[in-house]
Amino acid sequence: MTQYKAIAEYTTLTPEQFFSEIAPAQQPVVIRGFTRDWPLVAAAQKTPAELIAYLNQFYQGKKARMVVAPPAANKRFYYNEDMTGVNYLSGEERLDLFFGRLLELIERDVYPAISMQNAKTSEVLPGLIDANPCSFFPELEPRLWMGNEGIVSAHYDGSDNLACVVAGKRQFILFPPQQTCHLYPGPLNFTPAGAPTSLVDINQPDFERFPLYKKAQAAAYSAELEAGDAIFIPMLWWHHVESLSKVNALMNYWWNGSSAPNAMPPSAIDSLNLALLAMRNLSQHQRDAWRCLFDHYLFRQNIDPASYIPEHQLHLLGEVSDEYANSIKDYFINKLQK
Repeated sequence: MTQYKAIAEYTTLTPEQFFSEIAPAQQPVVIRGFTRDWPLVAAAQKTPAELIAYLNQFYQGKKARMVVAPPAANKRFYYNEDMTGVNYLSGEERLDLFFGRLLELIERDVYPAISMQNAKTSEVLPGLIDANPCSFFPELEPRLWMGNEGIVSAHYDGSDNLACVVAGKRQFILFPPQQTCHLYPGPLNFTPAGAPTSLVDINQPDFERFPLYKKAQAAAYSAELEAGDAIFIPMLWWHHVESLSKVNALMNYWWNGSSAPNAMPPSAIDSLNLALLAMRNLSQHQRDAWRCLFDHYLFRQNIDPASYIPEHQLHLLGEVSDEYANSIKDYFINKLQK
């Protein structure tokens, strides 16, 4: 069995500590008992039927996106064998019917993996968040993920993420962004669930096909969370998530980056796609030269250009207003359209 590194754990954190110390460090942490006082968690710790009954109090008939993977998929929501599609079906379903299906499948020995993914809580279960508030994000709406046993392969998000397990158990395996090239990322523009995904099966890695994965595996972190626990997953950290219970649920908060409420296009992933288009025909020497410019202006590895350019001439290198940012964006959009 693979031995992963342990993730630092906390049992108490104030919002001030989290946003001034934890989040800026961009290292994952586990917060035990983060949502232990939520009525939702209390219901989940009784029985699955109690959890469903609690959730149904808030349901008003709206459908949500569901995915279903057959038993042959081994609980993994992923590509099909030749990567021409995915190995699951997706569609919209009423939540009360989905909840009933979850309870029905508990008693089965062979069953599909089913999941409700990325649901806006205010739309599908209005009032749930008012009854289960988070002091860290008083004005931010979380997303709800719920299902039976399932596996979401290693992927990354364009935003910082606080994921709260509210029912069941989940295992998280995390890889730092520096391990990206060792994780064999799949296509940018054809993904199982919207985010680029590692082609390595973390549970059964094929080291002949993916030999560099051994380096990522040696650098990986892992934690198992129960209902009431939360994990901070920094932006661009790869995370493999496995639901270990026949009824489980998670609510997560994305609060900056591409998922920020006021995020302005193009997103960072959009910019990566544009860079790939703009620089695809450059030679290696030319790419190396461009890397130097990115290192200087964007990553500021050796010296901050804002430290020697007059403030009134910083433009995009300094603080910019929404009006100025929109004017730059519109300029390049118009340029691309010509």
